[in-house]
Amino acid sequence: MGCSEQRNVCRPAAFRARVLFHAAGGTIMPQLWHVGMARKAGAPPFPDAPPSGPSGLAPDGTPSGHAMTQRDLDEVIAAFAEAAATAERLGFDGVELHGAHSYLIDQFLWSRTNRRTDAYGGSRTARTRFAAEIVAACRAAVSPDFPVLFRMSQWKMGNYEARLAETPDELQEIVAPLTDAGVTAFHCSTRRYWLPEYEGSDLNLAGWVKKLSGRPTLTVGSVGLDNEFLTTFAREQAGVSGIDRLLDRLERDEFDLVAIGRALLGDPEWAAKILEGRTDALVPFDASMLRTLN
Repeated sequence: MGCSEQRNVCRPAAFRARVLFHAAGGTIMPQLWHVGMARKAGAPPFPDAPPSGPSGLAPDGTPSGHAMTQRDLDEVIAAFAEAAATAERLGFDGVELHGAHSYLIDQFLWSRTNRRTDAYGGSRTARTRFAAEIVAACRAAVSPDFPVLFRMSQWKMGNYEARLAETPDELQEIVAPLTDAGVTAFHCSTRRYWLPEYEGSDLNLAGWVKKLSGRPTLTVGSVGLDNEFLTTFAREQAGVSGIDRLLDRLERDEFDLVAIGRALLGDPEWAAKILEGRTDALVPFDASMLRTLN
């Protein structure tokens, strides 16, 4: 999300991707995101621009950048809305707003990186205001039936114990404003989909968000594999795992959709092999595969 020149460069590639997916009978949604304070100072394409975030705090809590002004917020919100409208005009089937993993939107949601004293900081509801305004702006920029998904997580890059909400009631303070703003569905990112989010219930994060919001949810996290991604990227190969537990949860309507990451990168035919029961033919994921990923 930057200057018009960047967007013009991206549009032909995005259009080709959309055509290819539709020709194969699929649907495709671009994921819209802003890295905020996760951006390294001096990084291209604008090396002179400082990292920006809610309070100028890096994800580890140290001061290292620019605290966004109201003008900055308004410009970023408008850029998200423009990107969503462009996606619809180009023929995509929806958009997903990346509000997870300690990128900009999540930096507003998280108390460690959001120390603002204005209307965008303080309580969980206030810290959700920036995200909700982005959702509402995107919702207003596209057709009423054009899906606007929102990706969220408790964990952060480099801080896997981080939590936005310690209880379901606290989670509701975040989910409610986003739901009211017009989120179509929530993509709830966890490292292991089978782990319960809160004591006293087997529901994972996607299950709780669906229960609290009434909206469809997507689950993700080591689906089809026997370890989580951090272990894999530490050069330990991921073994193939069954999806019986996943199917049980789907049949209980805990969540509505499932996102597949490493398993699909390791084996592009993963879905077909699972449907056909050819699990013995599945190719396990290895981090070395990323070297040739295009």
